[in-house]
Amino acid sequence: MGIKEIKEAMEKGKVYFGIRQALKNPKKLKSVFIAKDARDLVVEKLEGVGIEFVVLKSKADIAKELNLDFECEVISII
Repeated sequence: MGIKEIKEAMEKGKVYFGIRQALKNPKKLKSVFIAKDARDLVVEKLEGVGIEFVVLKSKADIAKELNLDFECEVISII
């Protein structure tokens, strides 16, 4: 679970990247994943609005596995 689920959602175009997208659309989210090296502020903001999340690998590892050209702390599946 996690990376595989995100890859499948990316193929379908059902992924949000970043904390802002997650906070703007909390009711649309099915799953939220954060990097284990995400900033404390990110965790506090997600918890503050009641968004539950799963912690994955580091930002660099996630970007590498998903073949992204950027690092992201929060990935949401819609």
